[in-house]
Amino acid sequence: MLAQTRHSPHLTRPLRHGGRLLGWLCALLICVAPVPTMAQSFSVEDARTTLEDGVYRLDAHLNFDLPKKVLEALDNGVPLTFALDIEVHRPRRYLWDDSIASLEQRTTLQYFALSDQYLLRNLNSGFEASYSTLASALRALGDIRGLPIIDAKLLRPGKHYMVSIRSYLDLESLPVPLRMRGYISRDWWLTSGWYSWDLGMS
Repeated sequence: MLAQTRHSPHLTRPLRHGGRLLGWLCALLICVAPVPTMAQSFSVEDARTTLEDGVYRLDAHLNFDLPKKVLEALDNGVPLTFALDIEVHRPRRYLWDDSIASLEQRTTLQYFALSDQYLLRNLNSGFEASYSTLASALRALGDIRGLPIIDAKLLRPGKHYMVSIRSYLDLESLPVPLRMRGYISRDWWLTSGWYSWDLGMS
C-alpha cells in the first residue's frame, strides 16, 4: 500500500523568472509590500503510480478553486497557465533527498466569448480540447491518467523512492500589467502545496 502524506519539506522551487527588468520591479514591489501567503485553492485529492511496460505512470485527481478576481480575468479572455511539478526522489537521512527526476506539465486555460467555449491546451504535447462550461474544463484539467514519469531502469533495486507533485498558477505567464498586480495579491498566489507518496517498486 502506498504511504501518502501532504507535505514534502525538502522540495521548494521559486516561480520561473522573467526578464531582468521585470525581476527588479518585482523585487521592488516585494520590498514595499508584504509578500502574500500562497492560498490553498488547489488540492491534490488522490495520486498514485503504476508500473506499465517498464515505465512508471502517474494517475492523479486535482481540484481547482479559482477566486473571483481570477475568474474575472478568465472571463475577459486572459489565458491562465497551470503548472504541474512532478519530482521523483530518494530520501536520505542526513542529507538533502537525492533528486532522480523532475518534470513539469504546463496547460493553458482560455475562454472565448464568441464561441462561449473554454479551451485547454497542453503546452508540452500541443493537445487541445474545448469545453462548454468552466466546471467541465477544470475537471478535465485535474484528471491525470497514465502520465509517464520515469523509466524503471533508472531506479536501483532495493532503494526507497518517493514521488511528489504540486500544481500552481503560473503568475509569470500573465500579461505584464496583470502580472504586477498578481505578485502582491493573495488571490493570485494559488497552489496545492506538495503531495507525496511512496513510488512502490516491484
